[in-house]
Amino acid sequence: MVVERRGHPPKLIHRARGLLPATLGILVGLLGGLAAVGFRYLIEFFQKVIYSSSEPLSIVTQGLPWWHIILGPAVGGAVVGPLVYFLAREAKGHGVPEVMNAVTMERGIIRKRVVIVKSLASAVCIGSGGSVGREGPIVQIGSAIGSTLGQVLKVPDDLMRILVACGTAAGIAATFNAPIAGAIFALEIVLADFALKNFIPVILSSVFATVVSREMLGNFPAFQVPPYDLETPWELGLYVILGILAGMVAVAFTTALYKTEDVWDSWKIPDYLKASVGGMIIGIIALQFPQIMGVGYYSIEKALLNQEVWTILLLLAPLKILSTSITIGSGGSGGIFAPSLFMGAMGGGAFGFAVHSLFPDYTAQPGAYAIVGMGAVVAGTTHAPIQAFLMLFELTQDYRIIPPLMISCVISTFVARGIRKESIYTLKLLRRGIDIQAGRDVNVLRTMKVGDFMTGHPETIPERMPLRELTQVLPHSQHTSFPLTDGDGNLVGMLSLRDFRTVVYEESLLDVVIARDLGTIPAISVTPGDDLAVALTLINDNEIERLPVISPDGHSKKVLGILSQRDIISAYNQALEARGLKEMMLGGKG
Repeated sequence: MVVERRGHPPKLIHRARGLLPATLGILVGLLGGLAAVGFRYLIEFFQKVIYSSSEPLSIVTQGLPWWHIILGPAVGGAVVGPLVYFLAREAKGHGVPEVMNAVTMERGIIRKRVVIVKSLASAVCIGSGGSVGREGPIVQIGSAIGSTLGQVLKVPDDLMRILVACGTAAGIAATFNAPIAGAIFALEIVLADFALKNFIPVILSSVFATVVSREMLGNFPAFQVPPYDLETPWELGLYVILGILAGMVAVAFTTALYKTEDVWDSWKIPDYLKASVGGMIIGIIALQFPQIMGVGYYSIEKALLNQEVWTILLLLAPLKILSTSITIGSGGSGGIFAPSLFMGAMGGGAFGFAVHSLFPDYTAQPGAYAIVGMGAVVAGTTHAPIQAFLMLFELTQDYRIIPPLMISCVISTFVARGIRKESIYTLKLLRRGIDIQAGRDVNVLRTMKVGDFMTGHPETIPERMPLRELTQVLPHSQHTSFPLTDGDGNLVGMLSLRDFRTVVYEESLLDVVIARDLGTIPAISVTPGDDLAVALTLINDNEIERLPVISPDGHSKKVLGILSQRDIISAYNQALEARGLKEMMLGGKG
C-alpha cells in the first residue's frame, strides 16, 4: 500500500517551487499591509464612537465624567465577549499562540472567519480602552489572510506554513513600520526556522507590507526620542542589572496573566459576559491612572522623553501588568507586545532615574534606560532577544543605544528562561496540553524527504524463491526484513526473519513453501517524495523496522530503496544538531 500525501498540489504549483512562494509572499505582504492599515483605522473609528476623539486615551479621559470612563471599557467588553464566544473563540486573547499552534500542529490552517472576528473584537477592545496592544491581533489577522490564500489555492502543507508566517511578518512590519523586525518575528517566533526557503518569501512579504504602510500612513518611527548614547563603558554593568530586573518583570507578567485567566475561568458566570465586567474594572483603575488604557504609546513616549516623574513610572509598571491581565483574562482581545513595551519603558525609566540621580556624570538620561527596558521586557516575555532589539531599533531608529539594548535583551531572556522555561506564548499552549516544541520536532521530519535518507539498491527476495533456497540466503544477511518482488522488480510484499523462522525447521516444507507464502502482502511502502514524518508514523503504527521505497510514478512499484527506523533517527539527530548550533549562534529561543 502506497501512502498518498494529503493536500498534494496541482502539477503546475508543484513544479513552480522556486517562484511560487516568492510570488505568494508578495501578495500576502500587500494584503497584510492593507489589513494592518485598515485595522488601525478601525481602532480609531471605535474609539471615536465611544469617546468622540482619536487622541490618546490618557488625554481624552481627562475631560470626561467618571461614569463615562468606567462605562467605555465595559461597553467594549459587552461587544467583544459575545462576538468572540459565538463566532470565533480563537480570537480571544493575544493571538500569537493560536498562530504558532496553527503552524506547528494544524498544517497552517486558520479559519477564514478569524480575519473578520479578530479585527472587530480587537479594534473594539483597544478602541474602548482595553489594556492591550495591536501586535497580537495583527499577527493573527495577517496570518489568517496567508492561510486563507493558501487554502483557496490548495497549496501543500509546507507552503501553507510559510504563507502564515508571511502574514505574520506583513502585519508586524506594517503596524510598526519595522520590516526587519516583522520578518524576524515570523521566522524566530512563529516558524522557529531561518531556512532559506522560508526566509525569501517572508522577507518579501515584510518589505511589501511596509511599502503599503508607508505609502498610506507615512514613513516615520513609532517613537520620537532624543539621541541617547552609552556614556561610559562601565555603564554596561547597570544595563546588565536592568536586564536581570526586566527578566523578572517579564516572568511576573507571564505568571500574573495566566493566574488571572484561571481566576476568571473559575468564575461561574457565562463566558461572554466576563469581558464586560473586566472592562468595568479597567475603567475603575483608569479613574486614577488613565495611562493604562489602550496601547499606551503616548505614555511610553513621555517616559522616553523624560517627561514623567519617577514615582508615576514606578506605579504604572505593576498597574499595567494588572490591567493587561484583567483585560485578556476576562476574555478581551488584544496583544501583549505593547503592554510589554509599556512595562519596560516605565520600569526602565524608573531605574534610569535612580541610577542617574546616583551617578549623574557617568550615566545617560532616564529615557535611555526606558528604551532598553522596553526591549528587555519584550525579550523576557517572548524569549526572542533578536526580534526584541531589532524591533526597538526600528521603533526608535536610533542605533547608538543598540549595544546596551543587546546586552539587556540577552540577559533578560537568560533570566526569564532560567525562572520559567516557557515563553508567554508557548505557556498558553502548554496549559492546553499542546507541546509546541514536540510539534516542531515533528515538523523537522516533515521537511526531510525519504529519498534523501533511504538506502538505495536494497537486498530483495524474488517472491517465488523456495524455502530451501531462503535457508541458504537469509541467515547470512545483516537485515531483518526484505522486500519481495515479482519478475519485473515490482514490490509484492515484505518478508521478515520472524516469519521465516516459524517454518525453517520444517523439513517437509522446504520444497513446498515459497517466499510469497511467508511474506506480508501487500506491503506498506513510501515514495522518495514522502516526508520522514509520514514514514515514522507508518513504522510506529505497524510495528515494523523497515519500509520499502517504491517508484512514485504510480504505474509501477519498482523498489528504489529501503528506509529504516535507524535512518530516520539518524536524520532527526542531525537536524537537532544543526538546530542547536543555530540557536547557539542566535542566542536561543523558547
